[in-house]
Amino acid sequence: MADVNEVEVVVAHSERTTLRVGDMFLKIDADQARTDVEAEATAMAPIPTPRVLWRKPHVLAISAVPGMALGVLGEPSPASPGAWAAAGATIRKLHDAPLPPWPGRSVDHFAAELERECAWLIANDVLPADLVTYNQRIAETALRAWKPVFIHGDLQITHVFVEDDEVTGVIDWSEASQGDAMFDLAILTLGHEECLDDLLAGYGADVDVDMIRAWWSLRSLCAARWLIEHGFDPASPGAEFEVLRSQMR
Repeated sequence: MADVNEVEVVVAHSERTTLRVGDMFLKIDADQARTDVEAEATAMAPIPTPRVLWRKPHVLAISAVPGMALGVLGEPSPASPGAWAAAGATIRKLHDAPLPPWPGRSVDHFAAELERECAWLIANDVLPADLVTYNQRIAETALRAWKPVFIHGDLQITHVFVEDDEVTGVIDWSEASQGDAMFDLAILTLGHEECLDDLLAGYGADVDVDMIRAWWSLRSLCAARWLIEHGFDPASPGAEFEVLRSQMR
């Protein structure tokens, strides 16, 4: 690796830290299991992923991927409709792949989490009760039996890289598992509803847009406390609280 002048802190909180050193990322995770899942899922996924350079307890070194992210939460996506369609086709390829051998979170897990987090939001006056209960009703429709597919599990807009309307890499696989295909599509378009049609143009058929919307509500409700406790702001423009409000319009 060529000489570098600095170490960039990409993300840092009490659970995990990611550092960039030149063209290498070092991911340090308090939970060894997440590091193991990331390495295994990256190797299994039939789509462009970073190379795993080496592994040690709690540390994973991976290569950088070329291109730029589809965007960031709270800002308009700079990516073209063609890039979003390419992302959709790539996700479809992942969802059509053989399942990973480890299971994902169950309907019962999500139901309990949703109930707990909505109660916390109301009890602590984080959001108006009517906003929480309205979105909770929407979110509950996602809690149904689904055909499990190979999901990324944390397919945020910053985790998909594109160049010249092609996907060059999908990063951060520590939440990969068996799960609901609509969950991945929802996480990628959270706060970017205007890009959903372009994504689905590439993804193809068998999409339930109502379930995508349900996962928008569920994700936003359940993520809020974690974000607040780890120094992030779900009330920032375009972020989770704005998504919840937009569901009422």
